[in-house]
Amino acid sequence: MKVMIFGIGNFGASLAFQLSEMGHEIIAVDKSAEKVDFIKDKVTHAICLDATNMIALRSLPLKDTDVAIVAIGENEGASIMTAANLKTIGTERVIGRSISATQETVLEAMGITEIIHPEQDAAERLAKKLNLRMAIESFNLDANHSVVELQLPASFVGRTVLDVDLRKNFDLNIVTIIRKRIRKNMLGINRVTYVSEGVVKPETQFEEGDILVVFGANPHIKRLCEVDED
Repeated sequence: MKVMIFGIGNFGASLAFQLSEMGHEIIAVDKSAEKVDFIKDKVTHAICLDATNMIALRSLPLKDTDVAIVAIGENEGASIMTAANLKTIGTERVIGRSISATQETVLEAMGITEIIHPEQDAAERLAKKLNLRMAIESFNLDANHSVVELQLPASFVGRTVLDVDLRKNFDLNIVTIIRKRIRKNMLGINRVTYVSEGVVKPETQFEEGDILVVFGANPHIKRLCEVDED
């Protein structure tokens, strides 16, 4: 996976290191030449560039990037401007960083639905989440087992829990299904929230947009994430 990270502070650098160690192609971008020089030998590419400058930003290979992560934390204005520029250019997947409720509201107004909070999301957890392409969140129980929220594979839509039979076919247990609901925030803007369906029954039919919460061994979870790639 090709990941472009804007902002090489403590959080951005840590995230870049971990994803790079997992084998992903990392492009680290920062306007500080000193930070770029520090990280250049630890990632695929390191670029000194001011991402708030639209002309400069357009020079980057954003069309070939799977995800752009705005990890800027020390300058809220620069973080918001970078995210806005990425959305204007048409970057398909943008993950924004929020350090305040106001900033999160602004990012939501831009249409950015993936927002990280440094106080709640450690860089290690985000790196593991991105390593499983369909994963939304993961919680490690030990070195070998996790509880993971992941996007429903497209091939499961319309099928029942019994028909898919994750226990038999993937050696995984379904904890629950989470389904999205649309609610308005304080600005009157529609935002997606997610509600658990509770205990899942065998006859429950999967719907498009469902999030599966599964428990099992990490290799089995990874295989489920790749089911539609076969």
